[in-house]
Amino acid sequence: MAKLSDEIEKFILDNFADDFIDISRNDLAEFFSCAPSQINYVLSTRFNSAHGFMTESRRGGGGFIRLIRLNLDDNLYLSHIIENVIGTELSYNDFLGLIKELERKNVISQSQLDMLNSACSPRALSSPFKIEDRLRANITKSVLIELMKGEKDYDM
Repeated sequence: MAKLSDEIEKFILDNFADDFIDISRNDLAEFFSCAPSQINYVLSTRFNSAHGFMTESRRGGGGFIRLIRLNLDDNLYLSHIIENVIGTELSYNDFLGLIKELERKNVISQSQLDMLNSACSPRALSSPFKIEDRLRANITKSVLIELMKGEKDYDM
């Protein structure tokens, strides 16, 4: 299933024109010979605001889903992530999508991505209590706030 999701994501990204793309969920499902719910899964997990996208749905008369790539300056984007995306908990999968998008937008370097991933991995945050997602959210917010300050170079 992950392989198909990767293929759908790559196909959508490869066909982006400008800062948005209109997608027919049913047509895309037919193209990939999968259920429309698989398309929904890819859209909700890989094309959300944590990944730098906004979605708009149009229903009726050949409805479609419009994916819009958010193009905000770094600090505005980081502020948006801190205030609207992370919340009080951050799952590992959402975290991975977020840091990959930050690296793609050149907000963080590959080495910073690797350090964040190490610090927020399930192994690093292992606890007998269910607090890993809360810790991950707090760590990520703290690092992003430091990045917004822009006074220090954390690249090693």
